[in-house]
Amino acid sequence: MKYIHVDNQQSLVFSQTDMPEITADECLIKVHAIGINRADLLQRAGKYPAPAGESSILGLEVSGEIVQCGEAVSDNNLAQSWQVGDKVFGLVAGGGYAQYVKVKARQLFCLPEQFTFEQGAACAEVFLTAYQSLFSIAKLANNSNVLIHAGASGVGSAAIQLARAKQCYVTVTVGSEAKALACLALGADCAINYQKNDFVAWSKENVSAGYDVIIDVVSGEYLAKNINVAALDGHIVTLSMLGGRYCSQVDIAKLLAKRLTLSASTLRNRSEDYKAQLVDNFSSDFYADLVNGQIKPIIDSIYPWQQVEQAHEKMAKNKNVGKLVLLVN
Repeated sequence: MKYIHVDNQQSLVFSQTDMPEITADECLIKVHAIGINRADLLQRAGKYPAPAGESSILGLEVSGEIVQCGEAVSDNNLAQSWQVGDKVFGLVAGGGYAQYVKVKARQLFCLPEQFTFEQGAACAEVFLTAYQSLFSIAKLANNSNVLIHAGASGVGSAAIQLARAKQCYVTVTVGSEAKALACLALGADCAINYQKNDFVAWSKENVSAGYDVIIDVVSGEYLAKNINVAALDGHIVTLSMLGGRYCSQVDIAKLLAKRLTLSASTLRNRSEDYKAQLVDNFSSDFYADLVNGQIKPIIDSIYPWQQVEQAHEKMAKNKNVGKLVLLVN
């Protein structure tokens, strides 16, 4: 099969490799569309290797059709019985930038009938990451105050929709007026352009009670700022460190006084059982909303997979609103 290979100069080139061999609890997927994630850029740069035993090929989420099922996949113990020809989307720990990929059956979703493969490829990683952050980790309650940094990102756009579905007051930070308008259109109550306004000063004036949950992909000096605007018993969930790995000024007294919880999480290196349970929980809570259009994947651009370099460049420059998707043609 064809796949996209990272060569010695960290360039992306097409190459050939053997098709994956599935185990009893896996399905082989013919890939039609691939979701791009910032983790792909980090792995390409040698900073985020695949977990031990997983494919070293880039790619964490795909959409396509099942061409082979493992012998245990039709087991009645599975929440969903799969068969050849089913259209699906789902998470993979690696191997997505290829014509075929193997996926644990319990980590697959049925592609809604009205969805394109491109829409399917824009769902799994962002909605599961947002769901994990808001509900599995932060235990978000209805009518809470939520702050989402990088609101126009894939995860940000998913988190806005999930929080609004629980009647939360949602504030986002973004880097441009165009991104602010996009977030407001998605349901955010307020969008702060950090190029023009300090989100701490704005929040102190406009959200005096503070934020019950803060989703942060920036980290670095944002940690101290997040503590400043968090509510009593608030929860700060860190997902990435685009602003750096260290914070020079953390007020521990304020952390204690507010009884804050700090969490950090990734999804890729979680156990198979954890991911399967996350898929089940999201499906129970929100899959129907995905089918009926109450929540939806937000796609910035779709590229033929021959233009993967252009797609990576756009993400590296933070120019996307929502997901970037590769179409395997």
